Amino acid sequence: MEKLISEFSVGLFVWQTVLFLALLFLLRRYAWKPMLIAVNRREKSIEEALEQADIARREMKKLKQSNDELLQQARDERDSLMKEARETKNEIIAEAKRKAQEEATKILASARDEIKHEKVKAIEELKNQVADFSFEIAERILSEKLTDADKQKNSVVTALNEINFN
Repeated sequence: MEKLISEFSVGLFVWQTVLFLALLFLLRRYAWKPMLIAVNRREKSIEEALEQADIARREMKKLKQSNDELLQQARDERDSLMKEARETKNEIIAEAKRKAQEEATKILASARDEIKHEKVKAIEELKNQVADFSFEIAERILSEKLTDADKQKNSVVTALNEINFN
């Protein structure tokens, strides 16, 4: 530091001060204003970008809310459709059961009628066979013209044994 003080020159100091002030004047006039204008423009563009981002954020929030509402509506509609489908399924099943029950009742009634018809037919056939057997036995008895009761009895037993009961 002593060296600086001992070598100090007033003329040099004045020239350096004049040059520094001239440099400050030139910088202020030609460089400072354009730099301030550029900084101000940059600051405005940043503010505008922040405002646009805020607007976009608000719109995204609205869109999200709208999407949530649409999703809820879709879920409600899906639930409604599922409920309706279940009801339709139950109705179809009930209708099918009812039709099956009706068909089973018809089949049972038809089977009962068929059984009755077959029973009547079997009884008629049995009556006819009994009548045929009776006529055949009577014919044999009369054809022998038996006078004895024991012979008649033996003849009936023999005739019965000879007849094939199917």
